[in-house]
Amino acid sequence: MADPNGQKDNQGKPAQDAEPVVSKPYIMPDDPEEGSVEALAKEAADARDKMLRTLAEMENLRKRTAREVSDARTYGISGFARDVLDIADNLQRALDAVPAEARAAADPGLKALIEGVELTERSLHNALEKNGVRKFDPAGEKFDPNVHQAMYEIPDPSVPAGTIAQVIQSGYMIGDRILRPALVGVAKGGAKAAASE
Repeated sequence: MADPNGQKDNQGKPAQDAEPVVSKPYIMPDDPEEGSVEALAKEAADARDKMLRTLAEMENLRKRTAREVSDARTYGISGFARDVLDIADNLQRALDAVPAEARAAADPGLKALIEGVELTERSLHNALEKNGVRKFDPAGEKFDPNVHQAMYEIPDPSVPAGTIAQVIQSGYMIGDRILRPALVGVAKGGAKAAASE
């Protein structure tokens, strides 16, 4: 009997193993067919095209992601800034409610209160500007429906038609986008505004 370790059996003969494994070398054809060379060239061209398309898509994705991150940094506070603008408007209304004569004749306590409200308003506007929100006052400019909201027309022949004659509420921008359009009164009845403006 054959020993599983390949040793000699009882009769002194070597044990019979399975067929010996002979490795066969890979044989390349001497003369490749014309069609297979063309097929390989086409396959290589397709692979190169796919690679170039993938590289272009990755570059576009990188640029788009960088732009989205930049926009998120710049415009991410838009909702909060809109809410804060109501506070800025209320501070301005409080200051406008006190007539100039009353300010001049006010006692020191009232003057201190008015100065405190003015300081708070300036501080709020500085904080907004530090975060990319800036106020704009379009008085005297040509009306632009992209950044201004017309509330009414003012008959004024001394001002060219289509010019902003009165600002009801200042507008605000964040970056290069409108956060809140300016509420304005537009002049009518005057000469047409020059095309160069």
